Amino acid sequence: MRRRREEPGGLRGEPPPRWARIAPAAALVALVLAQALTPGAELGFFLAGLPPVAAFAYGAAGTAAFAAIVLLLLGLPSLGVGHARSTDLATVAAVGVLSVVIAWVRQRRDDQLVSVRTVAEAAQLAVLPPVPDRVGPVRCSGLYRAAQRGTLVGGDLYDVRAGPHGVRVLVGDVQGHGLAAVATVGALLGAFREAVIDDVGLGAVAARLDRRLVADAAAASVEHPELFATAVLLEFPPGLDVVRIVSCGHPSALRVRGPEVEEVAVDPGPPLGLGLAGPSPPKVTELAVRPGDQLLLHTDGVTEARDATGHFYPLAARVPVLARDPGGLLGAVWQDLLAFTNGGPNDDVALLLLSLDGREPPV
Repeated sequence: MRRRREEPGGLRGEPPPRWARIAPAAALVALVLAQALTPGAELGFFLAGLPPVAAFAYGAAGTAAFAAIVLLLLGLPSLGVGHARSTDLATVAAVGVLSVVIAWVRQRRDDQLVSVRTVAEAAQLAVLPPVPDRVGPVRCSGLYRAAQRGTLVGGDLYDVRAGPHGVRVLVGDVQGHGLAAVATVGALLGAFREAVIDDVGLGAVAARLDRRLVADAAAASVEHPELFATAVLLEFPPGLDVVRIVSCGHPSALRVRGPEVEEVAVDPGPPLGLGLAGPSPPKVTELAVRPGDQLLLHTDGVTEARDATGHFYPLAARVPVLARDPGGLLGAVWQDLLAFTNGGPNDDVALLLLSLDGREPPV
């Protein structure tokens, strides 16, 4: 599964860019050459401003070495770079020491930031781990992009789990997005994973998820405690070439059959969290699947993304073209969505592609 951590600017800390590490040394060489070519000018003292610049690119040891080189160039008149007096050298030395302190503090804060981000990444991946390539007889491929920069999990969720009643799938979109929605995402995923093992029928799974949100909303001490989520639930029963689908106010899945793409018609039920799924569970739709059929599930972050003129992204119309991309359908959809919105949608995006080949994985 593709994750934002694979892109520049992800959660993990990165070293300074190459140009930032090269710039202080390049400026040093340029000033020395300029002084050699213009002996009548006094350019050497510009070197005193380079150690603070180096502090933002090098560590404490590298900054100290850089400051020592500057002191050496200014303190030895025979080199022809500078003719500093003792008081001037003392000032440059003080600047160098301060630069070393700055570099040490920056490096320490960078190490702490990397540690915090690593823990945050591990926590988020524990909430929403990548889907495996295969769960039982179902092949899976997922793509997730959180709207909040620097996070891996937002308000969308998906999961694929095998249980005694077959392979079950959840794709959902909770109220809100970003880190504020992660707690609700975690609660829904936990309830779903229990339901995969315990509950008979997708209606019972939907009821469990609905009760979870209702209970959380009643216990939440916030100004607006209402919680709701749209979701679509799928079940691939063992030994049958069918898929059962329950929709709780969620966008319709797309069935990709060769060059044909169509929305799967289901009777939509109410969103989760409104307290309606228990006494009146949504209707289960059963759909026959053939070898080679693919089901594309998505959240409204895809279909409600707009271009500069305000038009929505036409996912169903674009899939037949993008399915021919050798890099894979999900990656092609994401790149096409980036181009359509000129930089990416403002909402969380989740895409899940499923296919049933009827074969169990080798033990």
